Amino acid sequence: MSTARAPRPLLPLEEALSRLMAGSAPHGITETETLTTFDGLGRVLAREVRSGIDVPPADNASMDGYAIRVADVSHAGAVLPVSQRIPAGVPGHALAPGTAARIFTGGLVPDSADAVVMQEQCEAVPGDGLGAVSVNVVPAAGQWIRRRGEDVRRGAVVLEVGARLTPQALGLAASVGVGDLQVVRRPRVAVFSTGDELAMPGEPLKPGAIYNSNRYTLRGLLLAAGCSVTDLGIVPDQLEATRAALRQAAAGHDLIVTCGGVSVGDEDHLKPAAQAEGELEHWQLAIKPGKPLAFGRIRRGDGGAALLIGLPGNPVSAFVTHLLCVNPVLRALQGMTDAALPAALPGVAAFDWPRPDKRREFLRVRLSADGTLALFPNQSSGVLTSVVWADGLVDNPPEQAIRRGDMLRWIPMASLLAA
Repeated sequence: MSTARAPRPLLPLEEALSRLMAGSAPHGITETETLTTFDGLGRVLAREVRSGIDVPPADNASMDGYAIRVADVSHAGAVLPVSQRIPAGVPGHALAPGTAARIFTGGLVPDSADAVVMQEQCEAVPGDGLGAVSVNVVPAAGQWIRRRGEDVRRGAVVLEVGARLTPQALGLAASVGVGDLQVVRRPRVAVFSTGDELAMPGEPLKPGAIYNSNRYTLRGLLLAAGCSVTDLGIVPDQLEATRAALRQAAAGHDLIVTCGGVSVGDEDHLKPAAQAEGELEHWQLAIKPGKPLAFGRIRRGDGGAALLIGLPGNPVSAFVTHLLCVNPVLRALQGMTDAALPAALPGVAAFDWPRPDKRREFLRVRLSADGTLALFPNQSSGVLTSVVWADGLVDNPPEQAIRRGDMLRWIPMASLLAA
């Protein structure tokens, strides 16, 4: 008499991420390359950026106006002769007592001056030479002056190793005069889908066939994450074909991402193929969507190994598990300092969710104009329109019903996509 096998316990997401990080650590990318700062967008720093200068390099005016000595303006309406004119990029000379200097934003504050009065609080007075100015306020020492080094001190580290180079980070590197950056090589990722039912857009659909949307979604996610992507297309539901695809994918790649074939059906060949070509763990995650996930290593001919992550085949499941599991691995491979999931934000529910799942749910939501979170009406794992419509995922605990007005935790899609 046979007995049914007891179901495996579901793996919490945090434990899965811990295993993914531990398994990825020995495979971190060590190769680097040098790029101009102009071309560094989206790359990950391999060497810190340290400033060789003070920023600003000298005291300068943060407003158009007049540089003065506070001691010379004891009352509103004091009139001072204008002794010089200082545009940005043209150094002036020491300010003579009892005079003012016409100065423009970014102009170097002359020696002896200790304040700038904005031009809206002054009135030009015609006269010989540069004329004079009536200062219509009593200024405070230091006002409207950007002090030397108030932003960055010479020798300070302005960008750490592992930082993703955003537009503002590139601007900061440029502001301290850094023209070249040492960055981590792009992750090399091979991706393929499995399934005899898959057809490509533009082809006629045969009975029982579906278009392979995941191929486009996953490739797009990997490109958006800054990866160098090799697309191996659709692999037939055959053990030997899957083994051959894994061998091809492992050659020259850091990571293999597959879609479909990670369940336990007769036509799901990824697990035996990966075990024949390397090693594989098959998990059942305690999340919805995205229960099945596989993680392992595929041997390479050079003695190394490529990591393997097998995603579920349902379009939303593949999308969500990629965001939650693959993107953290990509960050870890590049040595990024923020490899974990982005922090959740508070949000108010504009919907009811009376029948929660036993698993932790990631519900597709959109932030409304009034600041509340609206729910996409169909949360099925096959409804790809939900992730196009949504701009975030509510992280809902297991068996947690939601009522309108409840405070929720949600992660903006932009944060999840910023791998």
